[in-house]
Amino acid sequence: MLKQRILTALLLAPLALAALFLLPQQPFEWVAAAVFLYGGWEWGNLCRLPSGLRAGYVLLLGVLMALVGWAAPLQLIVIGFALLFWLAALFMVRGYPASASYCQRGIGLLMGAVVLVPSWYAMTALRAQEQGFALLLMLMLLVWGADIGAYAAGKSFGRNKLLPAVSPGKTREGLFGGLSVCVLVGLGFAVWLELSWLQSVYLLALSVLTGLVSVLGDLFESMLKRERGIKDSGKLLPGHGGILDRIDSLTAAAPVFFAGLYFLYGV
Repeated sequence: MLKQRILTALLLAPLALAALFLLPQQPFEWVAAAVFLYGGWEWGNLCRLPSGLRAGYVLLLGVLMALVGWAAPLQLIVIGFALLFWLAALFMVRGYPASASYCQRGIGLLMGAVVLVPSWYAMTALRAQEQGFALLLMLMLLVWGADIGAYAAGKSFGRNKLLPAVSPGKTREGLFGGLSVCVLVGLGFAVWLELSWLQSVYLLALSVLTGLVSVLGDLFESMLKRERGIKDSGKLLPGHGGILDRIDSLTAAAPVFFAGLYFLYGV
């Protein structure tokens, strides 16, 4: 299993970085849409949809993405919906298993749209900004840093479980380790972007918030998988599971990070 994870990561990492930073904007949007739509296919499985209905669900998500990309008034609305949803998701995760009723098919499919469409838009909108490459890189480093820092700190110092009913392996020590990495990322980008003292403090706060929400995204998908009775969202990536298993943290972090930058830069 470890060998598979390493080989898959060595193959995927260069492809992902090339797509993020080398593709022109429109091809990047298409590739990102394909990734998130495949995530929608896996989300349909989490909601126990048969294959035929899952295809229709993915088509619906694609239509929603096209509408959001085309209609500017919808863009901030979907980001607002995403922010409200992740606030509600915090209470769902904390209340599990009592909140399991929200994982039923109809509500679950609606949640999938509110998770996947805004996160796709946030990613593509970030990339389109004047400093888009730097901002997108910062988002990815925050998500990766929160994950890697949590893993390292949890393995070394983990004693107190974070939410054992949802994800038994996560610890509070791991959470603090991941957030510490996010602070370092925020400091580095505040210097690189030559921000003022006040802007730097704001960016540090946004970095910590983004790291926290990325953990929430991971926990939320873990809750859905636990309710579905499966370990991974799919089998597309050997040793890693499915697409959702790789982008679950990003789906939560992207709209929050985008919204935070809106107040800093007016993106």
